[in-house]
Amino acid sequence: MAYKISDACISCGSCAAGCPVSCITEGDGKYVIDADSCVECGSCAAGCPVEAISLD
Repeated sequence: MAYKISDACISCGSCAAGCPVSCITEGDGKYVIDADSCVECGSCAAGCPVEAISLD
């Protein structure tokens, strides 16, 4: 079960900067997590200022 970024994302990039496996990329209007590469560490969710990231 990987983390997922909701539409509440403000595209600040803090999640991508904190990801130890670089599985977060900028998508269309929000960042996107590659579920196959996600190691479920939670660092992206912890760094999100608007709490837009949760377990899928």
